[in-house]
Amino acid sequence: MQDRETEQGETSQSGDLLTAEGIAGAAGGEVAVFEQSQAVVKRLQRFLHSRPLASPSAVLLLAFIFFSIAGDRFLTATNVSTILAQVMIIGTLGIAQTLVILTAGIDLSVGAITLFSSVTMGKLAVTWGWNPWLGLLLGIALGLACGVFNGWLVTRLKLPPFIATLGTLSVFGALAQWFSDNATIRNSDVDAEAGNLLWFGNIWEPFSGFRITYGAFFMLVLYALFMYVLQRTAWGEHIYATGDEPESARLVGIRTDRVLLSVYAVAGLLCGIAGWLWIGRIGAISPIPIVNANLESITAVVIGGTSLFGGRGRVLGTLIGALIVGVFDSGLSQLGFEPLWRVFAVGVLVLVAVALDQWIRRVAA
Repeated sequence: MQDRETEQGETSQSGDLLTAEGIAGAAGGEVAVFEQSQAVVKRLQRFLHSRPLASPSAVLLLAFIFFSIAGDRFLTATNVSTILAQVMIIGTLGIAQTLVILTAGIDLSVGAITLFSSVTMGKLAVTWGWNPWLGLLLGIALGLACGVFNGWLVTRLKLPPFIATLGTLSVFGALAQWFSDNATIRNSDVDAEAGNLLWFGNIWEPFSGFRITYGAFFMLVLYALFMYVLQRTAWGEHIYATGDEPESARLVGIRTDRVLLSVYAVAGLLCGIAGWLWIGRIGAISPIPIVNANLESITAVVIGGTSLFGGRGRVLGTLIGALIVGVFDSGLSQLGFEPLWRVFAVGVLVLVAVALDQWIRRVAA
């Protein structure tokens, strides 16, 4: 009897041990799977952190494929030409915005500076009859001066970039309205008095159906130039350092205030050039503000993978971001969606891009 009880006890203990081992094994398996999934996530985060162009490039490719399949007129040389022409201004302003955002700042006045520069060119070269090239250069110089003023507010008065450029948005916009007398200069008058102002509106057709404006081609040249500047020059390295860790940048001898002032100055110069592009784009000189120029330039930068916290991003990403906006606008339009849903889609892209940026910085930094 005692032997039977002993055997039953041993059997019970063995069953308990087997059950415990089974539970432990299952738990260990679940932990192993969880750790493997965490490792995959971390590898993805590190990949996206080291290659900020990966996600916007994937979005552009997928959007292009989707709209090419969904719409029979999307994948045509004419439509691609139209998209490039539409993103010409926003893409150029996006370069200016990228420089500022890389320093952890923001410029809300780029659209107003562009408008002010364009109406100045028209007023001097057409209305007042000055030498067309002198009027053009002075208009671009005005953009430079506006950028320097923004930089002065940020570096000398220590105003937050958002507040400083929010103020100059109204100041430059009002000055543009005042200087232009709220009068539009027609295409025929511009062509007769200062045809050089319309030059960027000319069209080059390298092959049948594909027509690219000089302005769109010049925008691509600007991107190539600033890709080199940001990646291959000391000034570019100083911009990244100032946006990433300003205190550390000061400790290693970088004069961060001078870097910031130069960034806003170059941004203003680019806005002055964009004013010339704008005249070629619309074929006239109008005092009407450039609709959504500020928001769309920021959108292109954010969707393109540049961090709003500064120090991370590529100017090529801004071009990809501008093209994404253009592709979505064109594709959704051809599918019959109303403009409000195109705006909705871009807003969703911005939210996803910012959330992705914060996720990458928080875990992979």
